[in-house]
Amino acid sequence: MAMKTDNQFQYQRSKHLNDVTMLRAEINDFSYDKHAHEELSIGLTRQGLQHFNSSGSFHRSEPGNIVLFNPEQVHDGHGEAGNTLLYDMLYIHPQQLRPMLEVAGVKQVDNFRVNNNVIGDALLGDSVLTLSQLISQHSNDALILDYWMYQLCARMAAYQQEFVPNQVVRKADQLLIKAKEFIQDHVRADITLDDVGNAIGMSKYHFLRLFRSQFGITPHQYIVSCKINAARSELEKGTGIDDVVFDFGFSDLSHFNRRFKPIYGMTPKQYQKSVLG
Repeated sequence: MAMKTDNQFQYQRSKHLNDVTMLRAEINDFSYDKHAHEELSIGLTRQGLQHFNSSGSFHRSEPGNIVLFNPEQVHDGHGEAGNTLLYDMLYIHPQQLRPMLEVAGVKQVDNFRVNNNVIGDALLGDSVLTLSQLISQHSNDALILDYWMYQLCARMAAYQQEFVPNQVVRKADQLLIKAKEFIQDHVRADITLDDVGNAIGMSKYHFLRLFRSQFGITPHQYIVSCKINAARSELEKGTGIDDVVFDFGFSDLSHFNRRFKPIYGMTPKQYQKSVLG
């Protein structure tokens, strides 16, 4: 019997939870390019094996496992050849997480990070799956949505990375953080390596080597990733695709499609239609 080769991606924005987007994916022959999201991404592997690279290591998630990426954490992803991969993923902006994490007892909410990329936790999995189902059903029940978001945050808090308030930050790290902020602040501009290097007082070649070593992605890949993230936000607002192409410096719609689809599994037009419903 021939292997199924079609892939399906359903994106849906929550009607009540601001800055929360749900993805339900069925993957047979699709691989995500290396990228990062501005949101925390937390998902449940429902069927098949989920393979990905992140933080310099290879990971594998089996059915029932949680896959989690901190904001700005670079990763790729694919299923296992010959087997269908099913998973649900929630993209949650830090500003949506902040109040729930505070109620859950997290002290340093602005520095919240999770140590593990793959977690075996049935209760956390229930929270992810229930929230995903509620959003996919277009639920506008504020009470139940807030309840399950709190359950997710309270359970996730147990895996928080220890925060060391007096930890010394190297000068090189400070410059790289400054470089990322410069890129994010100029996401609509056609910036170059020279522009970023000049902004932080570092040669572009030294910056290129340092950035790739620290974040596992080239500055160019990061710039494109930031543009795609910002463009996605505009699509979710209903901004016209031609305007998005122009605003973020893509040469044409075809160029935008080629950059967008390897990260979200569909064209910008398909994504906007899926999210806005």
